[in-house]
Amino acid sequence: MERSQEIKKAETGAWLSIIVYILLSVLKLTVGYVGNSEALQADGLNNSTDVVVSVAVLIGLRISRKPADENHLYGHYRAESISTLIAALVMTAVGVQIIFNAGKSFISSEYSNPDMLTSWTALFGALVLLFVYVYNSNLAKKLNSSSLMAAAQDSKSDALVSIGAFIGIVGAKLGAPWLDSLTAVIVGIVIIKTALSIFHEASTLLTDGFDQNRLALLRQTVASTSGVMEVKDIKAREHGNKVYVDTTILVNPLLNVIESHKITEDIERKMMIEHKNTYVLVHIEPYDIKELS
Repeated sequence: MERSQEIKKAETGAWLSIIVYILLSVLKLTVGYVGNSEALQADGLNNSTDVVVSVAVLIGLRISRKPADENHLYGHYRAESISTLIAALVMTAVGVQIIFNAGKSFISSEYSNPDMLTSWTALFGALVLLFVYVYNSNLAKKLNSSSLMAAAQDSKSDALVSIGAFIGIVGAKLGAPWLDSLTAVIVGIVIIKTALSIFHEASTLLTDGFDQNRLALLRQTVASTSGVMEVKDIKAREHGNKVYVDTTILVNPLLNVIESHKITEDIERKMMIEHKNTYVLVHIEPYDIKELS
C-alpha cells in the first residue's frame, strides 16, 4: 500500500474521532450543566480538547501527504508529530483550568447535587469511546501511524475518565457529594498526564530519539547478514511511519567492489522484510586484516 493511501485510511480514523468527540462534548456539557454535575462538565471539556487533538492529527496527516520538495527531501511526514505537539499544549491548558475550577468547589465544600441522568450519560460516553479506541488502535497498528495511535490511546484514556465520572456521580448521589468535585479534579489531572505523554512522544520523534530495544533488533538484522564481520556503528531515526538507518559495517578487505556491494543489497532486502518501512544506508569499511590471519 502506498504511503498516500495509508494516510487517507488514517484520516478516516481522525474524522471518526472528530465527529464522536464533537457529539459527546456537546452532549456532556449540556447534560452536565442541566444536571448540575461538575464531573460530567469536566468530562465534556476533556472531550472538547480531544476535538482539538483529532483536528491537529487530521491537519498533520494532510500536510504529510505533500510530496518531497527541494526544502523537504525526506517529505513532510513529521508534520504529524508537530500537530500532536501543539494539541498536547492545548490539552494541558484545559486540564489546568478544570483542576482550578473544580478545586475551588472541593476546597470551599460548596458541592453540587448531580442528577442521575448525568451518570448514565458518562457511562454511555465511555462505551462509545472504547469503540473508537479499538477501531483507531487497530488502524494505527496496520498503518504504523504514530499520530493515530496517540489519538487512539487518548480515546482509551477518555473512556476511563468517563467511567471515573460515572463512579463519582453515583457516589455523590449515594451520600458523598464531594465525590463529584473530586472526580472533576481527577479528570483534570488525567488530561494533563495524557497531554504530557503525547508531548513526550512527539518531542522524542522530533529530536530524533529512538528506542534502544528497536535499535538492538536492527543491529541484529545487520549483523546476521552474510558477509558482515562486524557492525561498527548503527543509528536510526523515525520520519512519519518510516525508519531511516545509518550503519557502518566491517567486511573482508579482500572482497572486490561488486562483492561488497552485494552485502549492502542483502542488508537492505533483509531490513525491508524483517522491519517494515525501514530504509538503510550502509557504509563499508575493511575488517582488520591482522585479525583474519
